[in-house]
Formats: sequence, structure tokens, C-alpha cells
Amino acid sequence: MTKQDYYEILGISKGANQDEIKKAYRQLAMKYHPDRNPGDEEAEEKFKEAAEAYEVLTDPQKKERYDRFGHDGLRGSGFSDFSGFEFDLSDALRTFMEGFGGFGDIFGTSRRRAGPARGNNLQIRLELTLQEIAKGAEKKIKIRRLGKCDACGGSGAKSAQDVRTCTTCGGSGQVRQMSRSLFGQFVNVTVCHTCQGEGKVISNPCRQCHGDGRIKEESTLKVNIPAGVATGNYISLSGEGDVGPKGGPRGDVIILIEEKQDPDFERHGDDILLNLPISITQAVLGAEVEVATLTGKAVLNIDAGTQSGKILRMRGKGISHLNRHGKGDQLIRILVWTPTKVSKEAKGLFEKLSKVKDIYPSDKEKNMSE
Repeated sequence: MTKQDYYEILGISKGANQDEIKKAYRQLAMKYHPDRNPGDEEAEEKFKEAAEAYEVLTDPQKKERYDRFGHDGLRGSGFSDFSGFEFDLSDALRTFMEGFGGFGDIFGTSRRRAGPARGNNLQIRLELTLQEIAKGAEKKIKIRRLGKCDACGGSGAKSAQDVRTCTTCGGSGQVRQMSRSLFGQFVNVTVCHTCQGEGKVISNPCRQCHGDGRIKEESTLKVNIPAGVATGNYISLSGEGDVGPKGGPRGDVIILIEEKQDPDFERHGDDILLNLPISITQAVLGAEVEVATLTGKAVLNIDAGTQSGKILRMRGKGISHLNRHGKGDQLIRILVWTPTKVSKEAKGLFEKLSKVKDIYPSDKEKNMSE
């Protein structure tokens, strides 16, 4: 079977330098590594192809022969794939380990330092009215969280003398295990099972918190809500979550914003829409009416002859823009209200009005509405 070009496998040009070759291989190795794609034969094959290409293109002699003669130039060169057997997964893993110093480096995993773990983050849903969103608000929130135990000061021990350095890991919080294979010596670093990575062990735990260093508490937090937020936005209160075990730092509180549905206004971005029913006479003659806004009442002028469904705009009466100056607008949708029941007097007036030609749409206006 014809082999794919090594430069194509790595997605680089033939003139690529060593840094570009290494970077391209690193990206493919991270993407197709067997640990990230368990049971995926196609990913394993791509992982092997990338390692094989990297082996050749980072070796000056093999690269020179490959650039001149292609795959045929590597036969008998001492490279395993061209000495009569396939470049297998173990070869690919060896290349991976030698090239980047192990799984931790290439996958970006950090080894845990000795010490107490950080506390949990807490999530709280906060409902806001449209009026609160329009101008911003300060809210007080009651939360239940884990706080520092007063009896032991968060250490989890009955006294300072009851805390000692872990003898299993020597206080590092890590245990190193060495193993040898055909490909060389490997070092596996794991969290110490004795102290759970803290580097310290407690011989006599605090009776109040039973060695955890934390107790349940209820607190009230103040949070400033900026104007213009919407459902799905969140606010992070750093260091207000649960205390970590045995004196670990606090996590955060995440405030998830939820907007209450308003009975009168519809929100459209930072604009708001209000439906305004008016009478037939107001629509025909024009009028000055009082309308509700997010900050109180305002006067709106309706021109004579205003049609039902027309949108009027009140600039700057909407919601403040989030993190920038200015406000949206308030939109007023005019709805001409038709009475379903009228008095005898009103009925007589409408009957007289029905004989006036001007109140009917012309043929041109009828065609425009079709």
C-alpha cells in the first residue's frame, strides 16, 4: 500500500523548520493519543502515522534521504518500519515519551502541590425584574456554605501537636513509582494515598468538625448587579464559596441571572416593547396619552390618523447597555381598540358616522393592505 507523504501527515510544508515540525506533531499527538481516544482504531493509526513522520523528519540523515528519494530512500536505513516490520503503537508511544517528556507535559496536566484542597464553588440562581435589570440593583443573598471550624481554626486537628508530616510522601503530597521497560525507565507520579496530597496527617482530629476543618454556616452576601444583564449572564464572587478541607482556600460563588417575565413589557435586546390600546377617536383625531415606562409614567403624543399596529419609539426609555454608555428605546405598538358593547347614544353616533364617506378606506388603500 502506498504510504502517505510525511509532510502531508503533519500538515506542514517541505521547507518547515524543526520547531514547526515539533509543533505540528505535538498537536496531532494530543488529538489522537490512545488515552484520549480509547478503542478508536482510526485515531490510533493517525497517532502512529504522526509519530513515524516525526521520527523521520527530526532526524537529519533520515530527513535528507527522505527528501531526496521519498519512502524508498529509507529502506535499509535502520529505521524499524523499513527494516521489514511495521512501526507499531509501542514505537509511537516511545516517540511520544522521548519527544515531550511524558503524558503530563503534553496534556498540560499539573501535579498537585502539597497542601489543603480548594473548597467547592457554589451556584445560586437570582431572579430579577425588568426594572431591576434596566437600572442595576444591589441584592442581598442568603447562602448556606461550609465555613472554617472555630474550634480548630480550620486545621482539623485537636491541637497543633496533633498535626505531623506524612511519612509516606515526606510532606510532598506525591508518591513516585519507578518502572522499567524495553523503552527505558518511566516515573509515575500519583497523589499520596495516606495524606490525600496534603503532605500532613492528623493523629487526633477535632471533635467538632471530626477532622475536616469545616462546619456548616449561613451567610448573607451583597452583590451588585450591573444594568443590562440578561438570562444566562453570571457574576462570580471570588472567595465566597465553601472553605476547603483542613484550612484550604474558599471556592467562588457563581450568581446565575434569570429574568422574570414582565406582565406589561417585552424585552428585545436592550429595547422594550409595550402594547398600547387606544380608542378609535384617539387614533383618528390624535391624542396626548400617559404611558408606563420602566422608571414611571411618561407622556406620548399620538398623531392624528395613526394606524393600528404602528410602532412609535421613545428614545432612551429602554434598558441600559451592559458595560457601556447609553440605553435602548421603548417601543410602543398602537392597538386601536374596538368596543364590543356601546350605549344607545354611542350607537347613534356611530350610525351617523357610518354615512360619512371619509371614514372608509379608498380603493388604493385597500390594495395596499392586500
